[in-house]
Amino acid sequence: MRLRIRIFAVLVAASLLASAKTETLQELIAREEAAKVEDRPALCTEIAERQLKAADELYTAGKVEEAQAALKDVVAYSEKAHDAAIQSGKKLKNTEIDFRKMAAKLRDIKRSLNFDDQPPVQEAADRLESLRTDLLSHMFGKGK
Repeated sequence: MRLRIRIFAVLVAASLLASAKTETLQELIAREEAAKVEDRPALCTEIAERQLKAADELYTAGKVEEAQAALKDVVAYSEKAHDAAIQSGKKLKNTEIDFRKMAAKLRDIKRSLNFDDQPPVQEAADRLESLRTDLLSHMFGKGK
């Protein structure tokens, strides 16, 4: 009987974790707006990563204007993550790593696009690299 209770508890915990991961973008945005400053870097980075994935899918589907709107969200939420990380002094390294990965993904996306569609993607990658560099300077005591 105890084994069944333990198995049931594990299944309930697993389902709760699965439902937390399927949070919609709008729910995540609402959670970010109400979050404490030290929780915002991770939330904003997750929003930016989801929007980056959406932008990639939209570019693949040929929906360039919608993809560029998603790119603007990537940059906006990356800037929010950057500001919150610096303000709180927490999650600096994790945020920097996430920015590096997203900038690399943006460069990969850029290489798959027509020449005329590449500049906004390059600008977004450059902005993430700039934010990443600023985080590194704060991490090593040379911040503004």
